[in-house]
Amino acid sequence: MKLSQAHINTLREVPGEAEIPSHIWLLRSGMIRRTVSGVYGFMPFGLRTVRKIEAIIREEMDAAGAQEILMSAIQPAELWRESGRWFAYGPELWRVKDRHGREFCLGPTAEEVFADIVRSDVDSYRRLPLNLYQIQTKYRDEARPRYGLIRSREFIMKDAYSFDRDWEGLDKSYRIMYEAYEKIFSRCGLNFRTVEADSGAMGGKDTQEFIALCEYGENDIVYCAHCGMAANAERAAGVDAAPSDEEMLPVSEVRTPGAKTIEAVADYLGLPKEKTIKALLFSVRGADGGGDADCGGDAERCGDGYAAVFLRGDRTLNMTKLVNALGVAEHMIGFADEKAMGAKTGSVAGYTGPIGLHDCRIVVDSELRGLKNLCAGACKEGCHLLNVNYGRDYEGAIVTDLKLVGAGASCPVCGRPLSAARGIEVGQVFKLGTKYSESMGAYYKDENQEAQPIVMGCYGIGVTRTAAAVVEQNHDGKGIIWPMSVAPYHVIVTLVKPDDETQRTAAERIYAALTAGGAETLLDDRDERPGVKFNDADIFGIPIRITVGRKAADGLVEYKRRREEEATELTSDGAIAKALADVRAEIRGKDA
Repeated sequence: MKLSQAHINTLREVPGEAEIPSHIWLLRSGMIRRTVSGVYGFMPFGLRTVRKIEAIIREEMDAAGAQEILMSAIQPAELWRESGRWFAYGPELWRVKDRHGREFCLGPTAEEVFADIVRSDVDSYRRLPLNLYQIQTKYRDEARPRYGLIRSREFIMKDAYSFDRDWEGLDKSYRIMYEAYEKIFSRCGLNFRTVEADSGAMGGKDTQEFIALCEYGENDIVYCAHCGMAANAERAAGVDAAPSDEEMLPVSEVRTPGAKTIEAVADYLGLPKEKTIKALLFSVRGADGGGDADCGGDAERCGDGYAAVFLRGDRTLNMTKLVNALGVAEHMIGFADEKAMGAKTGSVAGYTGPIGLHDCRIVVDSELRGLKNLCAGACKEGCHLLNVNYGRDYEGAIVTDLKLVGAGASCPVCGRPLSAARGIEVGQVFKLGTKYSESMGAYYKDENQEAQPIVMGCYGIGVTRTAAAVVEQNHDGKGIIWPMSVAPYHVIVTLVKPDDETQRTAAERIYAALTAGGAETLLDDRDERPGVKFNDADIFGIPIRITVGRKAADGLVEYKRRREEEATELTSDGAIAKALADVRAEIRGKDA
């Protein structure tokens, strides 16, 4: 491709909407273009990178025995109602109606659609196992789209679904996909870590995320350098403090005027924060059975109305653990209106404790069971209680691990201190089990002609998010530094003076030879200043730049890798040979 004929539009200034490096450089390079908040289009160079990521995915998925299909992103509500997710998925599900009032959604994922295919097509164990995948545009109506392609409302995703006879078969399919994902992300040039994760609205038994490590990722992970444990912070198990051997003391009330926070109470009473109990108050929508659209008016499924959560004062609540403990969808829970909750339950803003509450569900972090003589709110304005003890003074309707785990916390496997990192989730694999097959009637007949539920797995990759993750890990102050495997082009030949016949002839010969040799090559033959051309080459992130300038008459050119500061002087033929060798070596290593 000659740049004089290409549609490009690089930006010299950082767009106001851009917050993180991938967002900045993908916009500045003209590879993506914003349509509205959270919705981006792909321009020629950006689309080439997306297609290369898709090609890598297809090669590895096909090699793993999966078969590609393509379904519509418009999915009928009836399928989602069968699985129970029409209400559970929440406001991110983009619901639409046709002119006849029939309800649909723009698919954020496709478990229901694929389960429907298999229940219609597979009736015998002889047709299992099976793995189907698609690469398709998905939709999620994000409340706060941000970071460009990292958290957008429209995105390209590869989703695959395995179908097996039993859990043993699923374990094998899961391992095959896991290994395929390792190959895919390695080929894309990502530095990634696999961590245990929470299954969320997807459901199922086990799940792992593939996290591309970077400074601005949305995912917090913790890991143990000693034993290898790694988990998303939402999923990581907290380790309770050792039980106290103190004697229980009598409860006593103390005045704490104006002390409404853990810090204020601890300071006022001269207590360490770990000797206090933190209270957090929540409401659960739809508990009055009033027909909330998000829960179908089902009061039992939607919760108890109010929940009071208690944990040690120096701990942080893990909202994912709370959602799982209550057994409701995340969007159904929010912080309570403290005045309204107080009128019904006896809670008092800033002074709520577990003693004296009524008409709400009390949820207690498991650590509190073993601790003695703690300070808690008295459910009375300006007062706290000393020497509050679990079992003697209060109990919880739910007692479970609610702690958010961070750096320095004890590893739940070996007890050593954990380390923390941030990253971008680029892929996730799930053992769904029979969640969808049982709810949607996807059964097969075994050897005895008895109906058995198909055991499912689900495997997703964010294609466009992967492109952004690559940029997050591969950029500098000048622009993108694409790995060879996903670069929009492998080589850019920069012609310094297009009106110089010697330079032009040399540049076009190099361009033709590289193209014939299989290297995807750009020829910057534009009538622009050299500085503009060099800056654009850096912004685009093309891995190899060959500059044809004043020494072309001597048969010499400059050869420069995007990651390196200095250029090397080579003959034209030497530059061609080196470029072709570098491209072949880096696309697929020794197998190129």
